[in-house]
Amino acid sequence: MKTIITHPGSTSHGRLSEANRQLAGIQQSLVRIAVGLEHLDDLKADLSRGLDLISAAS
Repeated sequence: MKTIITHPGSTSHGRLSEANRQLAGIQQSLVRIAVGLEHLDDLKADLSRGLDLISAAS
């Protein structure tokens, strides 16, 4: 099992209206992380690299 990161606002809840997403507590900034069986150091490195990319784009 691998770790998966999704954006519920455009995936699992993407068909809901913005108002209904807000009522469900699904904000545009929400991400869901389902942690798999990778080594902890690998997960930390991958998350750090991804957050660095987001930071650099801002």
